[in-house]
Amino acid sequence: MDCHTGLAMNEEKDTRWTLIFGAWLIATLATLGALFMSEIMGFAPCVLCWWQRIFMFPLVLILALGLFPFDPKVLRYALPLAAIGLLVAGFHVLLTMGIIPEALAPCRQGIPCKTIQVEWFGFMTIPLLSFLAFLSINGLLLASYLRSSK
Repeated sequence: MDCHTGLAMNEEKDTRWTLIFGAWLIATLATLGALFMSEIMGFAPCVLCWWQRIFMFPLVLILALGLFPFDPKVLRYALPLAAIGLLVAGFHVLLTMGIIPEALAPCRQGIPCKTIQVEWFGFMTIPLLSFLAFLSINGLLLASYLRSSK
């Protein structure tokens, strides 16, 4: 292997590390935000919020473990969690928008899933923040995967 090939491999590794770090950073901010909203602001999470937490919270630990030392195989554990979380968050957004009927919501006790507790700028809800976080994480992880398949 010549020095140009080694340099290109190191640049690819650095780029992939940065993409996974970005995903970890978003997962960490989303986790801290969810905990702040429930524990400090007192917003009780609905059933769909709990499911989104189930898929977001482990990403903080899994992605961190894949960064130090860098292990590109972290994608095989993180991507399924992020993809399922994106689906749950998307369902929740569609439910709060009224596109999916409330009868299909899994929230039978406690806080109704359709309840909007926060609405910033007239449209930014907690389910939408979760959806955008999962979407960003999926995008970064997929970009890292695609970099590896070159």
